[in-house]
Amino acid sequence: VTPVWSETKKTVLRFIRALLSRPPVPRSLSPAHCRSKRPALTRYTIPFAELGRHDVAVVGGKNSSLGEMIANLASLGVTVPGGFATTADAYREFLAHDGLAERIRVELATLDVDDVTRLAATGARIRNWILATPFPAQLQQEIVAGYDAMCEDGVAASVAVRSSATAEDLPEASFAGQQETLLNVRGGDHVVQAV
Repeated sequence: VTPVWSETKKTVLRFIRALLSRPPVPRSLSPAHCRSKRPALTRYTIPFAELGRHDVAVVGGKNSSLGEMIANLASLGVTVPGGFATTADAYREFLAHDGLAERIRVELATLDVDDVTRLAATGARIRNWILATPFPAQLQQEIVAGYDAMCEDGVAASVAVRSSATAEDLPEASFAGQQETLLNVRGGDHVVQAV
């Protein structure tokens, strides 16, 4: 069985273009913000314990499910590890930082997904831009602070860094398994690099 590669490429490209064209949701209009005790200022990280099923658009399904488990299983004696999530706003701010989103948009505007050689070169170029773009200072500070909060008595915690997409499984495509999971990450700077 051979996957229909050209259709998958076209779907991924449509998804990326749609994502880049979406403006950030103002926190004041976010359903999660309206029911939450969070401050009105944009936060780029949120502890799992503050998350619930209504936060999928803010932090993705995996992260919101962890929040639900922490809230509902502790009373039953089930221990769910704590942690924190980076937000969709953090991702959009990162894309806006240093004009990254615009460079990606321009690069994808004329991409022919059936030209596999050009597709690979474009993907590599965009990947390198992403890796070379520094995080906004607030995001980096919040990631380090979130990690530091997980460390006890000055002992570096060993953590996993995983993806949690806000639209991982769509009716026309699934992106499950396309992101890396990094295990045994130690130290704030290493966590920032892993993110």
